[in-house]
Amino acid sequence: MINENILAEFGSKIVTFDKGEIIFRKGDIPRYYFQILNGGIKMNNFNDEGREFVQGLFSDGDSFGEPPLFLGDTYPANAVTIVPSKVQLLAKNKFMELLMANPDIHLRVTSNLARRLYYKSIMASEIASEEPEHRVIKLIEYFKTKIDKSPSSSKYKVQITRQQIADLTGLRVETVIRSIKSLEKKGELVIINRKVYR
Repeated sequence: MINENILAEFGSKIVTFDKGEIIFRKGDIPRYYFQILNGGIKMNNFNDEGREFVQGLFSDGDSFGEPPLFLGDTYPANAVTIVPSKVQLLAKNKFMELLMANPDIHLRVTSNLARRLYYKSIMASEIASEEPEHRVIKLIEYFKTKIDKSPSSSKYKVQITRQQIADLTGLRVETVIRSIKSLEKKGELVIINRKVYR
């Protein structure tokens, strides 16, 4: 989202993480702006029964963990790599300097945060009130049009796993599998070699 060279000009560093590494934990104090050069990150937390809830998935070019950076509050979730990942880190004070010096970048960062907040509000109402099939198709449609920016008329290969769909919708993976099969029968999804298409 922010040009790598601009981040470097303000003193960023690049850190490589193995799969399953924790970048920060719930309750940690934010010290850096994070942007993924390549790889994948999930932000998660766990309920009292130990069930994981994924707050978000992030990949190449995405930034993550900014709200507490602006608020001066602790992280509300963990950030964990889901594949080996290379991440560019910029110290909080340098990040604020960068934003003050570049209003256009500041606006892009704000727009990105607004987009994520919009997604969370949509999914919160879906999870609270809608049937599993509706939740699944709404999430897939969101990833198709908003994340991967595929034309709505084109066939889209779903990039997230059934487990990730479950984590993001608050459903059990078995329920997601049943919902996908039902949606296939209704012609809403296509399954080819175990891959799901919309």
